[in-house]
Amino acid sequence: MHHLLVNSPFGTEAATLLPRVETMIPVLYFGLFAMSFDFVSGYTGYLSFGHAAFYGTGAYFVILTANDKIPLLPAGTPFMVSLVVAGFVAVVLALAIGAVSFRLTGVYFAMITLGFAQVLYVFVRGWDYVGSNPRDGIFLNGANGLNVGVPGVDSLNLAIGALTGDEVSLGFVHLGQTAVSYYMIGLVVLVCYFAMQRIIHSPFGKVMVAIRENEERAVAVGYDTFRYKLGAFAISAFFAAVAGSLLAGYERTVSPDESFNFLVAGDALLASIIGGFGTLAGPLYGHLFDETVREFLSKDGGGLLPYLRTHLGSGIMETTIYNGLTVQGAIETFLNGHASLYVGALFVLFVLFVPNGLLGTLRDRLGGPVAKTVPARLWRNR
Repeated sequence: MHHLLVNSPFGTEAATLLPRVETMIPVLYFGLFAMSFDFVSGYTGYLSFGHAAFYGTGAYFVILTANDKIPLLPAGTPFMVSLVVAGFVAVVLALAIGAVSFRLTGVYFAMITLGFAQVLYVFVRGWDYVGSNPRDGIFLNGANGLNVGVPGVDSLNLAIGALTGDEVSLGFVHLGQTAVSYYMIGLVVLVCYFAMQRIIHSPFGKVMVAIRENEERAVAVGYDTFRYKLGAFAISAFFAAVAGSLLAGYERTVSPDESFNFLVAGDALLASIIGGFGTLAGPLYGHLFDETVREFLSKDGGGLLPYLRTHLGSGIMETTIYNGLTVQGAIETFLNGHASLYVGALFVLFVLFVPNGLLGTLRDRLGGPVAKTVPARLWRNR
């Protein structure tokens, strides 16, 4: 679809407004992490500010396995196997952290999870076992890509990676390395989304929502809320680790700052608020919105400034507006390169005027989930 739009009569505008495939891949795996954050925080009401601990665990585990530094798992372990094992390692870590953290509520819970994550962050930054310079991160040894698919069946596996991924030709359609990585990572994210969605709509998920709405009443009717909260925390940790594994599998490198840092959980919180807390899919759209704004306001690629340079011409761009300030200078000063400033302003506006986020507000307008209400309305209007 992106390829068709870019090559349409409105291709220039589409390239300017739409995110590139290279941007969409991080949106997918970080969107999965944000969804795992929303799974526990949006459906139980307990904000996990230390959720990056599980994201980093998955990323580091996959690369350490590929580098033959995990006991019992040789370097040739299939990526999908190490990804699943990384998820279960994160589950064990979540049970240990949650057993202590869920003794507290509110801001105290948020702060203690943040504390645990920061302990892991500092530990990994100084752990020489992971690499020669752990502060800067670790790299995947070897040139081969990591395969997504069915372990042991070569015909059902495709390698992901910006430079090491596979290419596929299907008739007249040729998918390059980036496109193959996009579809394979998207497939994993989709499976994880449906799995979380199924859990949320199960009796277990109903208790999660009951805890969020009124935990005292849930206890009064006989539910052991501590165990349900711990279970939700562990499940969310599993999918957070899967997201981190996809990050490592595609980038072939990971650092403490992009995985274990508390700011990573802050980005997930931002995506959840923009997309809609307690919607599960909302954080993915929230992060997509964030990245689209950042790319649009960038100075490179298909951003606003290159588009205006092409369509306004040098004459208009060099026109003086006031006191030596040209049109191009005004754009560079007030727009391009200041994406974080405008994303922050949009975040404040969302909190004030769209508290339910993009998807949450859309659901409110439609009167229910989009997947149910839209087909029902189309059927009635036949």
